[in-house]
Amino acid sequence: MITPYHNRVEAGHVLALALKSFRNRMDAIVLGLPRGGVPVAYQIAEALHLPLDVLVVRKLGLPGQEELAMGALAQGEGIVFNPDVLDSYHPGTREIERTVQREQRELRRRELAYRTGKPPLDVKGLTVILVDDGLATGATMRAAVQALRKQEPAAIVVAVPVAPPDTCMELEREVDQLVCPKRPPYFSAIGQWYEDFGQTSDEEVLALLSHSEVH
Repeated sequence: MITPYHNRVEAGHVLALALKSFRNRMDAIVLGLPRGGVPVAYQIAEALHLPLDVLVVRKLGLPGQEELAMGALAQGEGIVFNPDVLDSYHPGTREIERTVQREQRELRRRELAYRTGKPPLDVKGLTVILVDDGLATGATMRAAVQALRKQEPAAIVVAVPVAPPDTCMELEREVDQLVCPKRPPYFSAIGQWYEDFGQTSDEEVLALLSHSEVH
């Protein structure tokens, strides 16, 4: 039986143990996906003594059914669409464009807020450990990976506490390594695998980034 994590802190501790071979590596960095991925990434970065930064990603919700992801975009011009959703619901080109533009504005707002004027850390030639608090369809993570590839890292390691097996299989083909300790076959939402899955605020993200050992 697969048991849920208590919270994102515990999930980060579990991932840090699985990633202990990266401890004190001079050529590695941890990037958290705001907002929920940052508390998990913070625990990993602290345990492994690695720099911490964020990679901002936004879900592209289907117009009228915003909880359903028709795609995702990430800072650095990464954008991924979900063909199954587009083929099933046929949103208009104008609706898609409006959604992309709105989420691009929010993405820029968050990036400015989280960075407080500082440029992103340079990942060229580094091993990047990309962290979220879980995956469902994997669209946001694929957008992050696509954006990250353009920055020429040496390797991309995706670390997530929980994800369905089919999403893991798809993502394993796109990254150098996937670390995912819990892969439940019956998966309806990430939140079901946490006892405490409260929303992470912008203020919490900023606090964790400022408290990080190396940022």
